[in-house]
Amino acid sequence: MKALTVRRQLMPFSLFRGGSMTSKKVKKITFAGMFLALALVLPFITGQIPQIGNALSPMHIPVLLCGFICGWPYGLVLGFIAPPLRYVLFGMPPIFPTGVTMAFELAVYGLAAGLFYKMLPKKVHNIYVTLILSMLIGRLAGGIVKFIIVTFFAPDIPFGRAIFWTDYFVKAVPGIILHIVLIPVTVMALKKAKLMLNE
Repeated sequence: MKALTVRRQLMPFSLFRGGSMTSKKVKKITFAGMFLALALVLPFITGQIPQIGNALSPMHIPVLLCGFICGWPYGLVLGFIAPPLRYVLFGMPPIFPTGVTMAFELAVYGLAAGLFYKMLPKKVHNIYVTLILSMLIGRLAGGIVKFIIVTFFAPDIPFGRAIFWTDYFVKAVPGIILHIVLIPVTVMALKKAKLMLNE
């Protein structure tokens, strides 16, 4: 009877350690839901101040992790819905053009992180390769979407190569460094714990 009680107490942990109580798909949905919650909450760390948020990019972290851990479909969907959902719930980021641009940028982050991690050999250096490629491609996607918005829908908003480079790279250096330090370590820890579902 005592052994049965202990087993029941440990049951929730077995769901995330390859136990037979649930399928991999359910685990992915659970993780994706957790990452969505983090994407909504983490920007509060910056006080929802756009300048600090742009520098640290806290929403990017759970989206990239979702791509790594759950795979590209989950990272893609999470990245696309997180900015507009956060606007609906908390009024930030402004939906146009920032929220729309971020939706495409983050969607590409999640997509690229999931695809590259799945495709490349499971070596430590490839975690960094995947992350850097994802950040580059995502920022390019964000720049392209913003260029389209500015060209066809908001010509009064200044935008060009210099602004793109400044906004997406120069001002984002603190966030880029933070992501390169934090995300690979997290992925390696989850891999060691056998919680990676995109392998």
